[in-house]
Amino acid sequence: MTEGRFIHALALGLDAAWRRLPPDERCQTADELIAAVRVESDVTTHCYSMVGLQPGADLLLWSLGPSLDALEQRSAMVLRSGMGKWMKVKESFLGIIQPSQYVKKPTSQEQSLFSGERSRYLVVYPFTKSTDWYLLGREERQQVMNEHMRVGHGFPEVRQLLAYSFGLDDMDFLVAYETEDLPRFGELVRALRGTESRRSTVRDTPILIGIHRPIDEITELLGATFESR
Repeated sequence: MTEGRFIHALALGLDAAWRRLPPDERCQTADELIAAVRVESDVTTHCYSMVGLQPGADLLLWSLGPSLDALEQRSAMVLRSGMGKWMKVKESFLGIIQPSQYVKKPTSQEQSLFSGERSRYLVVYPFTKSTDWYLLGREERQQVMNEHMRVGHGFPEVRQLLAYSFGLDDMDFLVAYETEDLPRFGELVRALRGTESRRSTVRDTPILIGIHRPIDEITELLGATFESR
């Protein structure tokens, strides 16, 4: 796992008035958004459709960059592009990838979700633990996390990323999962509800879920009728 890399989950909602623009104008603004997302830079961005899956959100940009400044520049470029001007930030979560104090040797489940092929679904949410958790001794916390990790390792088809958000965002962590099997992911979440670690959970919402799609396919779902040109 790479140290000191910044993660950004940016959920954007499209103004419904955009869909009432003439077809050619919708396509032009969509082209500008596509170009902004695909521009080459030191930020890696994967796109996920949220169309109709959560109120007010249509597009999830999942980005990895070397600095907060780089992520800011990518976000600004997208939001000032044609279709981006019609979008509003619905949710924004930040984190940094750092080695876990509880995991000595990360498995393939616990590596960055920016390597290899993308799974069909991405689930992202903020996570905060209680003050009592941080006041526990190191050994006691390790025992609790060992149980938590044992449960997770029983679901090898689900990959996880845990990024640290202390001092960057309102939550303690940014948690993300990739999977091809949402029912199986639901079983994992239900199993984790029955572990001791659940007692220390203060916040693990809102949950953002997206379907991995090329950005041009997402703009077509939103109403950019390229075939009419």
